[in-house]
Amino acid sequence: MRKVISFMHVSLDGFVAGPNGELDWVKVDEEIFNHVGKRISEGDTALYGRTTYEMMESYWPTAGDSPTASKHDIEHSKWYKNVHKVVLSKTMKDTGLTNTTIINNNLADKINEIKQQPGNDILLFGSPTATHSLIQQHLIDGFWLFLNPIILGQGIPLFTDIKDKIKLHLLPTTRQFSSGVTELNYTVEK
Repeated sequence: MRKVISFMHVSLDGFVAGPNGELDWVKVDEEIFNHVGKRISEGDTALYGRTTYEMMESYWPTAGDSPTASKHDIEHSKWYKNVHKVVLSKTMKDTGLTNTTIINNNLADKINEIKQQPGNDILLFGSPTATHSLIQQHLIDGFWLFLNPIILGQGIPLFTDIKDKIKLHLLPTTRQFSSGVTELNYTVEK
């Protein structure tokens, strides 16, 4: 069975965005782009909340076409165009979208249905509201976190309204980057 893996940058104090959704504190560089690019290139399904999907859609389909596009932009743009996208949204309509499925109700049933289909892990990118919904329904199987060396003090937390303990197992793929960002990979113990 496929797994849903939440991919997220997080501050040392557990926030995934500033109070207004700002991400200007996230450290990314060529080293991280190359590492992440290798991992996501194996993915065939990307899961987003509506807001993150709209941000991605406004940039990635054409990002690789620019004459000044970086290696990362070219590779990620190609991947983005080919990957199947699943969007959690109560307001979007599933009309005219290429290679995209909208889930607007029966979240657990529909995510579990996708998990039963053949394919690789389902990567949930950013999308704190979607992540919170999936956590509350026990639909996330792992966390791929990039711990940034900063304390924000306030913002949008990664974990909120947790009713039951979630036991995690740290995988041996932990890595520290030269920027000070530390990659942490956890599986959810069932």
